[in-house]
Amino acid sequence: MDPDNPTLRFLYSLQKSGIKAGLANIRVLLEALGHPEKSFPAVHIAGTNGKGSTAAMVAAVLTAAGYRTGLYTSPHLLDFTERIRIDGRKVSMDRVVRYTRSLRGELRRTHATFFEATTAIAFRHFADQNVDVGVIETGLGGRWDSTNVIRPLVSVITSIGLEHREYLGDTIRDIAFEKGGIIKDGTPCVVGDIPVEAMKVIAERGARRGARIVRTMRTTSVTNASRSLDGTTADFRVAQTTYRRLHVAAPGKHQVENARVSLQVLDLLSSRPGGFGLDERAIRKGLASLHEYAGFSGRLQVLRRSPLIIADVAHNTEGTAALVASLRDLHAGKFRVVFGVMRDKDYRAMLDLLSPVSRMFYPVRPDIDRSRDPMDMVDYLHQSGVGARRGGSVREGVEDAIMENRCDEPVLVTGSHYVVGEAMRTLGVRV
Repeated sequence: MDPDNPTLRFLYSLQKSGIKAGLANIRVLLEALGHPEKSFPAVHIAGTNGKGSTAAMVAAVLTAAGYRTGLYTSPHLLDFTERIRIDGRKVSMDRVVRYTRSLRGELRRTHATFFEATTAIAFRHFADQNVDVGVIETGLGGRWDSTNVIRPLVSVITSIGLEHREYLGDTIRDIAFEKGGIIKDGTPCVVGDIPVEAMKVIAERGARRGARIVRTMRTTSVTNASRSLDGTTADFRVAQTTYRRLHVAAPGKHQVENARVSLQVLDLLSSRPGGFGLDERAIRKGLASLHEYAGFSGRLQVLRRSPLIIADVAHNTEGTAALVASLRDLHAGKFRVVFGVMRDKDYRAMLDLLSPVSRMFYPVRPDIDRSRDPMDMVDYLHQSGVGARRGGSVREGVEDAIMENRCDEPVLVTGSHYVVGEAMRTLGVRV
């Protein structure tokens, strides 16, 4: 956050309102803005993990095909304006100021949350810029998420795992019910690899809504995959189409599954009556250029080559498990790990998953109130017999990991978007 920007100071001050379940506030805000959410078709994406990557893939292909594409994701890594993009380009700060000024009275009157304000700003920007389509990522859950006022062409649920239990419930079925809340009447819903008990809930919701549930584990396949830190190249089959040697500029085994979901979404968009013209050239161009067309960053991203520094925004147990599987696939040795996490995350389980691929941990505290004290992690690691030393701030942790690296071991930065963002700032990496 720019401490000298009064608009951002005001928007971030709304975080004191916390998280609210319900759509009343966002509807008031959007009415004040003339209901911009009704002016563009959309793809709506929820999921415990993978929704940001999937959103980027879908948006990149639509942009490559020549469609003016809005992309709304969260959180950001370095700059608030990353959250709201059109054709990969961030919204200008001037527009954020203008929209915030027009909403300030309603934001105060309704005690709106930060995410409600940001969502309203994104939708107004997309409407003003006449986007052909918006790719919209949920913030938390789905049913009561501020984004759940749109009427999408396709709904998407990438994955379902235990997260945010204080808001979404204590069981997989509870969380599936919340995420399934984005399923709309008669609108197809693409579903990734989710647990059986979650699939039952989603199928029931789809049946009640008359919405076709498209399960990518049945409708797509992948073969001959080769992976590196530059991404994955594989043969993908979607419906009756096979894309041979298709390159996806997103490294990691888990990104293969996100690509399958994305390709299925794109197939539905192109096959619907009056649908989008998405040929193979656009699909290849978009998936090979995720950063250019969608601002895709922070997923097994190489921040520096010497020493090798890799960053990943895995921020929960399921994401960390996927990260570790990808690290084993891409690198034979161990890492020095700069790790920071928010207080509501199961940091012990995340550290247990990372420990087998780690030589030394540098627990850090990103500059946000919700972050966990690094000493909690140091104490737990020492009790587990794992090497750790308090890293302090993210900058200090990254610098210590580089300075103490005597065996040319790579450095991994992970645990939170906030940690990765501060590491990028430390190393001078732009998004």
